[in-house]
Formats: sequence, structure tokens, C-alpha cells
Amino acid sequence: MNILAVGDIVGVPGCEFLRKTLPAFKRYNGIDLCIVNGENSARGNGIMPESAHHILDSGADVITTGNHAFQRAEVLPLYDEENFPLIRPANSHRAAPGRGYVIIDKGFVQVAVINLQGMVHMDTSENPFDCMDRILKETEGCKIKILDFHAEATSEKRGMGFYLDGKISCMFGTHTHVQTSDAEILPKGTGYITDLGMTGAANSVIGITPEIAVKKLRTHMPVKSENPEGPCKMEGCIFEIDNKTGKTIAVNAVRIE
Repeated sequence: MNILAVGDIVGVPGCEFLRKTLPAFKRYNGIDLCIVNGENSARGNGIMPESAHHILDSGADVITTGNHAFQRAEVLPLYDEENFPLIRPANSHRAAPGRGYVIIDKGFVQVAVINLQGMVHMDTSENPFDCMDRILKETEGCKIKILDFHAEATSEKRGMGFYLDGKISCMFGTHTHVQTSDAEILPKGTGYITDLGMTGAANSVIGITPEIAVKKLRTHMPVKSENPEGPCKMEGCIFEIDNKTGKTIAVNAVRIE
């Protein structure tokens, strides 16, 4: 089974490039399931109903999120729609709408797609390791388990990867928008990459117009996020998973420009 995970969609440029690129990419690579992180897909930040539908219509099967999951009030009802494949970090506060994982029935195999958020420099309600222990028990019937770990620190992501090695099929990190060079299979068969990267404007600071990002970094004053026009990229990772064992047998980071 070929699973494609696509890095954070950033703004309108990211949404438009995804629509332009994803359908043909899936056909060419024989993708069976596509997971896209959409928490920054709205104009400005967060995710809106319009951008969520755009991502699904472009070929995503599941949308994961992160620390901006609840940034826009308009999208909150979508999290509670039973058949809408939009999930938020499972270790969000119990008052949060929605669910932290979804089970996709492919007929020949059940796939659990799980979303967690890190603790380091993040506003997280529950320890992600403890939360994951609970979810592993709840999803015992799923041969394939996939985790989007939305976290700031590379060390926390690496730690989670080794903690889950052999317990899940694959894990990919999101949030930093910079693709890492460590796509690999861990010793016990779990596919892994610390961060998928992003989908959006290539000449940017993690998707934001450079001048605006630099102004905020220099002055520490609030700025209005804007996404530059120009060349775009789509970054992510393909995990080839054995349906019988649930282990990853090949992993390849991808970048389309």
C-alpha cells in the first residue's frame, strides 16, 4: 500500500499548487491513501471550510491539523461532522470539538490515521506519549497505523518515532515547514521522517512573505501574515507499507516544484 503524506498547506498559493499537482502525482505513483496537513491552508492562517473542501477535492483522503486547528471559528462545526475526514490533535483539551484519529476502511485493510501535538513550545493539554498509548489500544483492530506528530522540537519528534517503532506503520512530523533529510525505516519497521516540509510559496519564510516575517523577527510587533506570489513547491513523503505486517518497506521524501 502506497501512502502519501503532504506537508503543511500554506495559504492560497499552497491550495492552488496542491490542486495543480496532486491528482497527477497520485496517479503516477499509484497512491492508495493521501494525508494532507491543512492547518495553515486558509488565507492568513488556520483552516476554513473552503480550504478544507479544496484540499479534499484536490485528492486528499484525510486532513490533519495542529496548533492552528481552532484558529478560525467557521471551521469548528466541520470537526464534529461524522463523515468529514478532518481531525485535530488527539491530545487537545477535552472541550475541543472533533476527534484525534479516523479509521479508513480500504476493504482489504483498515488504516488508523492519528494526529498528535508536541509539548515543547506548544500549548498541549495531555502528554502525547500517554495519549498515544491509549489510542494504540483503541485501534488494535487496524493493521496499519499512521501518525502525524505536529511538534516544534526535532528531538521530541525523534523520541516519539523511536518510542513507537514497531508499534505503528509510519510517523511523519509537521509544523516546522522545513523538510528534513532523515526519511528512513527505523530498526523495528516503522517508516519515519522528522518533518515533511510544506506546500506553498518557495521564495518565502515557511510560506510567509519574507519582508513580513523579517519585520516580526526584528521588531517583535504583530504583523498580518501574507503569502507571496511566484514559484511554489509541494513537499511530503511516500511510505510503502506491507498490508500483512503493517511495516514500512520503503520510504521516500518528495519535493515537486
